[in-house]
Amino acid sequence: MSGGFPVDLILFAMVAAFLVLRLRSVLGRRTGFERPPREAGAPFDPRAKAPQAENDLPELPPAAPANSTRHVVPDARGPVGQALSRIRGVDPAFEPHAFLNGAEGAFRMIVDAFARGDRETLRALLGDETYGGFEGAITAREQAGETQRSEVRAMQEAGIEAADLRGTVADITVRFVSDQINLTTARDGSVSAGAEAVTELTDIWTFQRDLRAADPTWRLVATRSA
Repeated sequence: MSGGFPVDLILFAMVAAFLVLRLRSVLGRRTGFERPPREAGAPFDPRAKAPQAENDLPELPPAAPANSTRHVVPDARGPVGQALSRIRGVDPAFEPHAFLNGAEGAFRMIVDAFARGDRETLRALLGDETYGGFEGAITAREQAGETQRSEVRAMQEAGIEAADLRGTVADITVRFVSDQINLTTARDGSVSAGAEAVTELTDIWTFQRDLRAADPTWRLVATRSA
């Protein structure tokens, strides 16, 4: 069109502004679980250093989480709380609720990646031994012609159950209570395991990180069901 008021440009600008605000609210700040940003076309480098975190973080116990998941953080005076304080002493950027937010995001990503057979995502988020177990299960599923469907419908609770610091290597064990659909179908389309029904599941996952390493990722090193 020629002349007149550019209404279409204004509408595009309003939509763009809305999307930016939505992305900010969803993504939040970095917690060390997600992949570091990279230039377009550049290969993912897990050694890339994360942006410097703020130094003026609150003392334990921290503020309440922003999402709807119930966070459980141990009393700072107990053994687990003291271990978390030691972790914070090595890494001042560590904060339990931010960690749990990141752990929940990693949980969802790993469950989804395992169902889809996304080895690249799993390789970036899992320790070597754990990845070997996941990859073996994916390979067996592919050879059998099976398809996995896993959906995390809701996360009820994420709580820190244990923590340990050995030198600069930290382990944190998280208890996840979630509502999920897990369904495995055979090559002919019949259901070989699971069901369409939503089921409450409790998973105990342990994440590990060298706090002095440039890589900010907490990797999953152990899993079990409660």
